Amino acid sequence: MSKSATNSRASGGNEVRDRILETASELFYRRGVRAVGVDLVVEKSGVAKTSLYRHFGTKDDLIAAFLKREDLDFWSTWDRVTEQHPDDAEAMLDAHFEWIGERVGRENYRGCPQINTAAEFPEADHPARKVAEAHMREMRRRLKTIAEGLAVAAPDRLAGQLAVLINGAFVSMQLFEPGEATGLLRDAAHALIAASRS
Repeated sequence: MSKSATNSRASGGNEVRDRILETASELFYRRGVRAVGVDLVVEKSGVAKTSLYRHFGTKDDLIAAFLKREDLDFWSTWDRVTEQHPDDAEAMLDAHFEWIGERVGRENYRGCPQINTAAEFPEADHPARKVAEAHMREMRRRLKTIAEGLAVAAPDRLAGQLAVLINGAFVSMQLFEPGEATGLLRDAAHALIAASRS
């Protein structure tokens, strides 16, 4: 088989995998992971069930791939915002609350996919739960880096408080008035920062 034929086949395989993952991600996010079966993903993506299982050995593998995809999207936005304020931790934090507040204020926002999925799987060793927990640990790590730049007495404690604040926003979208989330997040964060400096 020629190299171009091999590349063409690999490209076609990636397209099928991407279509399955795109379809599953949309369904999982809108309807919940447990509510969506493999048959529905197959039907909506227009692929054979054998193709789904060739790319994702089990439904759990597909769920974990969905969460990893969401993870990459979230952190790429985080990194882009971080790069805009390399030397100003407070401006950086405010900028993060800007896009997070915008995200939770969207009409079609159903909450953080990691939190939602972790809530559906109480088993500590479930692959989806492991991805979700890694996401939460990474958020706290990144927040600690910001907190260290804020010259507070206990950066790790502030990072934990900010993580609780952000995760609270992710599950409280029904409580916000239109356009309110960003201001609430910033005000609460500034109060936490002031308290940790006093």
